Amino acid sequence: MKSSNFFWVSFSDLMTSLFFVMMVLFAVSIGYLQFQKKATDEQLQKIKEIQTAVQKLPEEFFSYQPKYKRFKLNREILFDPLDHKIKKEDKYYLVKVGKSLKKLVDSLNSSEKYRGLDIKYQIVIEGMASRDDYTENFELSYKRALSLYKLWKRNKIIFDPEICEIQIAGSGTDGVREYSGIEENKNQQFLIHIVPKIGKIDFKK
Repeated sequence: MKSSNFFWVSFSDLMTSLFFVMMVLFAVSIGYLQFQKKATDEQLQKIKEIQTAVQKLPEEFFSYQPKYKRFKLNREILFDPLDHKIKKEDKYYLVKVGKSLKKLVDSLNSSEKYRGLDIKYQIVIEGMASRDDYTENFELSYKRALSLYKLWKRNKIIFDPEICEIQIAGSGTDGVREYSGIEENKNQQFLIHIVPKIGKIDFKK
């Protein structure tokens, strides 16, 4: 009988201990979830701030197209059919565009607001071509994008590779196209995109 009573007393103590252990684990779990939620909310807010900052492209050169969710140069830079060379009258303007983009990236990188964050940037120069019978439109569109990159380099517009990556692309006759029909030739141009590449974002506990 004494052995039986001892068993139940021990069993009761064990269950009481387990109850307290479960209570502690529950409290820790709740605290951890709240911590994670705070981290997620603050990280999301920081990402939104960075994306908004990147979208502040100079209005002198860029305008936003809600329909295509992209920014476009205010000035139409068109190429002659089957040609990838930038016209003389457009070169000075495009040099100013390159300088304005470099200034934006440099200012974001040096901003106290984003100091210490793992952020890099990617500038995509997308060459395009019109839909015609030419069989090498994809190669041609790439050469158009490359011509802008070379123009920038000749004018000492060089982005720090540790901060900003330049990607040269040719979408040929694919991708989002603004013109069609009798205006198809206006697709013989290029677009410039700037994309933030966001790594780890820490926050204060």
